Amino acid sequence: MKKHLYFLVLCSFYGFAQNKSDSTKTSHLEEVMIISQKYLKNKKNISQKTEVITKKEIEFQNFQNTADLLSNSGNVAVQKSQQGGGSPVLRGFEASRILLLVDGVRMNNLIFRAGHLQNIITVDENMLENTTIFYGSSSTLFGSDALGGAINLETKKPLFSSINKSLFNANLNSRYSSVNEEKSLHVNLNYGLQNFASLTSFSINDFGDLKMGRRQNHNNAFFGERDYYVQTNNVVDELVANNNKFIQKFTAYKQYDFMQKFSFKQKNGLTHDLNFQYSTTTDIPRYDRLTDVSGAGLKNAEWYYGPQKRLLGIYSLNKKKFIFNSDLSLDLSYQNIEESRHNRKFGNYNLQNRIEKVSMFSINSVLKRKFNKSELLYGIETYYDNLNSSAYSKNINSGAIETIDSRYPNGKNNMFRNDLFIHYNESINNKTNWSIGGRIGYTILKSTIKDNSIFELPFDSINQSNLTYGLSTGIIHKTNDEFSLIANLSTGFRVPNIDDLAKVFESSAGSVVVPNENIKPEKTLTADFGFRINSKNKRFEFETNYYYTRLTDAIVKDKFTFNGASEIIYDGVNSQVFASQNKGKAFITGVSFSMKTFIIENLLFTSTFNSTLGRIIDDNKQTPLDHIPPFYGKIGLNYSKNNYSIEAYMLYNGKKNIDDYFLNGEDNEQYAPNGGMPAWETYNFKTSLKVFKKATFYAGVENILDTQYRTFASGMNAPGRNLYGGLKYSL
Repeated sequence: MKKHLYFLVLCSFYGFAQNKSDSTKTSHLEEVMIISQKYLKNKKNISQKTEVITKKEIEFQNFQNTADLLSNSGNVAVQKSQQGGGSPVLRGFEASRILLLVDGVRMNNLIFRAGHLQNIITVDENMLENTTIFYGSSSTLFGSDALGGAINLETKKPLFSSINKSLFNANLNSRYSSVNEEKSLHVNLNYGLQNFASLTSFSINDFGDLKMGRRQNHNNAFFGERDYYVQTNNVVDELVANNNKFIQKFTAYKQYDFMQKFSFKQKNGLTHDLNFQYSTTTDIPRYDRLTDVSGAGLKNAEWYYGPQKRLLGIYSLNKKKFIFNSDLSLDLSYQNIEESRHNRKFGNYNLQNRIEKVSMFSINSVLKRKFNKSELLYGIETYYDNLNSSAYSKNINSGAIETIDSRYPNGKNNMFRNDLFIHYNESINNKTNWSIGGRIGYTILKSTIKDNSIFELPFDSINQSNLTYGLSTGIIHKTNDEFSLIANLSTGFRVPNIDDLAKVFESSAGSVVVPNENIKPEKTLTADFGFRINSKNKRFEFETNYYYTRLTDAIVKDKFTFNGASEIIYDGVNSQVFASQNKGKAFITGVSFSMKTFIIENLLFTSTFNSTLGRIIDDNKQTPLDHIPPFYGKIGLNYSKNNYSIEAYMLYNGKKNIDDYFLNGEDNEQYAPNGGMPAWETYNFKTSLKVFKKATFYAGVENILDTQYRTFASGMNAPGRNLYGGLKYSL
């Protein structure tokens, strides 16, 4: 990998030199705006590190889902346990320690786990206007969970007519991919008048079994091939040889996404918006669990997630100069999420079914007032989450049904949080901009166990209340027109949820996680420093950032006792007991940089690099913290002119040594080769061509060398060579 880094550095200096000497060209980097309910600013004026994936990039890159969009950006690491998933990692934080938002509304709920999540795929990438990634503690701005940062998925808005005549346009996108025989279709329709607009969006995605690479990774031997799988014939489980070991049998699924938006403008300045989104899937096989070995065979005959359903409804009210000369943005939202797990061991004909249904209600009120050289943002947020958890087993032969232990307490489970926040930003002069913000909140969690007879716990209810607070400040100082120094200091917090406190589940073969009611919020203090270079001719950008995060009361899974025993029988297996615990202190530190430069007219060179280190500090010794990816990044060239664009890029990852794994945790060492996860790189090529005024053709080859590899902590191999083609037709 070192040679790739040397290449990156050399190209960076080369690009810089070229741009400094060539100011006569017309190619320039576009201004990037941060767009959300709380931000509408030029990226250059925000001290917090942010990255924006624009609608133009989303359309050109043409990835199959939102998780793939992030993982191929070179700015986010993503873990996968199955094809129908993708768990983003920001600065060594993952899952419930980063915050996902769609149109400014929290997706995180009371069962967001600390392990790996697949919720991000429920937001259709075809619906996105842009995706903004906020790095570093963002609790002051967004609330609990945003320890490593936040990802805001902003969907497209209805377009009004600018004249006294109705506006209608439509887009149809189709795509086929060879690596999993993907067939996707997306349609959106927009109707607009001067005061009313409607946007309708619908997507169908059909993904077949995923093929892994056939060519050996030069950093490792062949690994992860699917030699056998389980097939049930006449209600008898059989171990069957795979006739193509490079096809990851049982990774196929389908997904359906729908969005409807209405917007209405009143003459008095009020704007009303309705936003309805619905996503569902077929059953999604949990591929890593289907490859778990038991003796000479496989452990599980079936392991799949039921249809993952996400319903979101938002009513938004916006009014200029509402009160105290402040602009109002008010959101009332409702979400309904359903997920389920279904598993059956080989030779055991009782299929276990665990179903979770979550309802979320929220009110977000944001007021914004602009002064001559400053801006004040303040408001209140209220969220109420409710969970119903149930479970049963069904014999696939006899149909007999029995009650089994549910994943979460089977009584009443809810969380109620209320936060007040304020954020102030001021331009002191033409060279210096600073900001300061604060948040205070109170969270109540209640959980009761209705039936304690199946898995007898030493308590029948959990009640917690936590006062939370966060502070942040940042500064940008321009030493000249091209060079800026940046510094930020912020605190973060994450309130334990039902998943942290009260879950019972099998983490891996021979280990079981049990409830622990005695955990408290984890907190962070983060400092980061960096600089930016933006050339006057807008042909060169460079940003680097160093950060250090200190965690206190970090919640990690570690060995525990249950009713005084360190091992118990769970699901017929003698299992080591683990539980979520506050393990004193930990730290995460790292560095990142990104660069864009025009080498020659229309030829853009880009590169990113990210490196992270995390350690738990316990009894004056340091041990690895989980969720820390090896160094990774992206190097690319893009040539765009008139009606076509061409891009070639390399994605790369360093090696994750087994000594740097958090064993028996979420790093999933059981799904890695001996010695840890090897380094890898892939080479990719993409193009788009506007064949005529209303039609654009997209095509490309991903993983050109068909390299066999697996990303860190993942339980399945990454896609092999993929040839894809797509067409966008606009009316």
